[in-house]
Amino acid sequence: MQNNILKKNNVTIQNGDESGQTIVFAHGFGTDQTAWEKIAAAFSKDYRLVLYDNVGAGGADPAAFSPNKYDSLHSYAEDLLAICDELSLKNAIMVAHSVSGMISLLAAIKQPDLFSKMVFVGASPRYLNDTDYVGGFTQEELNGLFDAMANNYYAWVSGFAPAAMANADRPQLAESFAQTLSTIRPDIAQSVARVIFQSDHRTDLPKLNTETLLLQTKRDIAVPLEVAQYLNKNIKNSKLRVVNAEGHFPHMSAPDEIIRAIKEYI
Repeated sequence: MQNNILKKNNVTIQNGDESGQTIVFAHGFGTDQTAWEKIAAAFSKDYRLVLYDNVGAGGADPAAFSPNKYDSLHSYAEDLLAICDELSLKNAIMVAHSVSGMISLLAAIKQPDLFSKMVFVGASPRYLNDTDYVGGFTQEELNGLFDAMANNYYAWVSGFAPAAMANADRPQLAESFAQTLSTIRPDIAQSVARVIFQSDHRTDLPKLNTETLLLQTKRDIAVPLEVAQYLNKNIKNSKLRVVNAEGHFPHMSAPDEIIRAIKEYI
């Protein structure tokens, strides 16, 4: 039953004019739709904007989360499809950060007419290193991360937030990320982190036919540049642009760079 999908995912719509083109913004792990504030503002004059929170994050219905249901990224893709269906979206522009890159890729493979263009910011099909593949983490490192989250979640947050955000000269950025991370229930955060970091969607990449812009920073502890290059090689109709920013959250730390790149692309 769709009827409450908008409430379930805390969907917000800016500029209700349905006749124009829609941009859908999807956030990454540890943040929520507020991460897009500066970016969304730059497009609010010319586009209808749809923002939402993934289940388990932000203002999404906490009762909707179950580790059994959300045991793969496919469940999040189903939510995205349901939101688009409820709003009768076609040929929208999808802007997705981090894990939402693969979530929206799975949605676009299922319903190719949904999006006319896609923008992935710091996306990764697999975070774990493999033979001939650099993902950024070894299994030992991921196990250590999961253990740290389980042992003392808030201590883990205070270390992870500045490392992922980078931009040490602007500590308020890491503080703002730490804040949204801290509002996630620790058990949900651990469950979601395991699903994300152990996922592998490399075989899905060639199935995407939608034109895609890949935005990547010069230095990102979660997603090395090699990952972006791998995406570029395996997603047809994709274009890679390395933006003048560092860290995993350039839409928060260098919004002007991201706005410029998206505007030139669309």
